Amino acid sequence: MRIAILDDYHNVARSLADFDGLAVALDAEVTVFTEHLGHEDSTVVQALQPFDAIVAMRERTPFPAARLAALPNLKLLVTTGRRNGSIDLQAAKNQGIVVSHTGYVATDAAEHTWALILSAARRLDVELFSADRPLAAGTGWQTTFGLGLSGKTLGVYGLGNLGAKVAKVGLAFGMRVIAYSQNLTKARATEVGVELVSEAELFSTSDIVTVHLKLSERSTGVIGPKQLAWMRPDSILVNTSRSRIVQTDALIDALDSRQLHLAAVDVFDVEPLPAKDRLAATRGVIATPHIGYVTIEQFEMFYRDAVEDIRAWASGAPIRVLS
Repeated sequence: MRIAILDDYHNVARSLADFDGLAVALDAEVTVFTEHLGHEDSTVVQALQPFDAIVAMRERTPFPAARLAALPNLKLLVTTGRRNGSIDLQAAKNQGIVVSHTGYVATDAAEHTWALILSAARRLDVELFSADRPLAAGTGWQTTFGLGLSGKTLGVYGLGNLGAKVAKVGLAFGMRVIAYSQNLTKARATEVGVELVSEAELFSTSDIVTVHLKLSERSTGVIGPKQLAWMRPDSILVNTSRSRIVQTDALIDALDSRQLHLAAVDVFDVEPLPAKDRLAATRGVIATPHIGYVTIEQFEMFYRDAVEDIRAWASGAPIRVLS
């Protein structure tokens, strides 16, 4: 058996889980890819064709139907996390590929959302200095005003598990917290302790709007020119969910025209980012490289569960099956 571990940028899979013991038990060969294989189908397929089992790190390497069809040896695909929108589950099922998942804790992403909110509110992108980013003599001391959060309005677009965690922190800061999504009910909003409002009110009255929708056909591009035009020119948009929920061209236009003050983002249309990514180069963007889920505790769970998934599948009783 040949097993591939993809996109292990930190080269930690073998140290966080017993892949070596797995290899001995199953008489398997484990290959770790620490670099992204790229976006070209031919390159990815050539690299992965020999493998019987693949461990995919979240959505870093997509597996659409055409790519799966070009991997005839593939029998098990493990995705870290509980869902993966970049895997065509029906195509995998039709091809006889078992897709299993691992555990996931939303707390890490909620914490990172607040790291970005606070960074934007206090302009840490400008004010922060360290040994690697020295203070410019005479020009870099207290150059901006921060935004105090108490009494401000936090708009939460999507009040699922992650959105609710973010909302409760906003309440702890003394913020007015409002929420909207297409299916959000007053009962759910009351349960979390926030106010249900219309989409227009969420965007037009919030000092900070934070996006927490699952990416789906319905949510793709749901935030566009109309919604961004509702926002005040001193407001902040935060997106740690998925890039395609917000129309990138519309976001760039809103920032360039100063219709929107800042955008704090952890997700991009193409990842890893091309060197000349337009959004990353836009005025008013505070960005991190999709690290909302990248914590040592989360990765320990990912890789430990991936080993369990492979062992269970090899024994003929797959677990945590998505398709």
